[in-house]
Amino acid sequence: MKVLNLQCAHQHGFEGWFASEEDFTGQLERGLVSCPLCGNAQIQKMLSAPRLNLRTGRQDRAPAGDGVPADTGSSVALGHTAAGSPLQAQWLRALRELMANTEDVGERFADEARAMHSGDTDPRNIRGHTSPEVALELIEEGIDVMPLSYLPALKETLQ
Repeated sequence: MKVLNLQCAHQHGFEGWFASEEDFTGQLERGLVSCPLCGNAQIQKMLSAPRLNLRTGRQDRAPAGDGVPADTGSSVALGHTAAGSPLQAQWLRALRELMANTEDVGERFADEARAMHSGDTDPRNIRGHTSPEVALELIEEGIDVMPLSYLPALKETLQ
């Protein structure tokens, strides 16, 4: 099993676990590796120290070949932040809080915001999609909105 330090084009660092170097290369070429934070598929391998699993003094060593097969064809990309990246960890915490405390109204965002503003429906925390033009109209109507970048990771469980 190879554990690689990876980084997307937006400088988000994360780990990926692969059966072999060839497995990583193959998955990267097929577009199967993407950033767990933003979904970007422009991934590069970062330098990292080798991880050696040495068991000194152990008498009963397993014969060579026992262990993980060289080519299982699977990998796991973990959304852990890279060392020294407290900003990424804070961003993930904020996203978790946002997801836990808002309702996704999707394309109905502007209609729902207007209905709450006019008192037609009970106020609640919502998130959704609208065009920049409609967002400006909402602001001109006195409705507070805050733009957020669309993150594919918001559709999945954030680790």
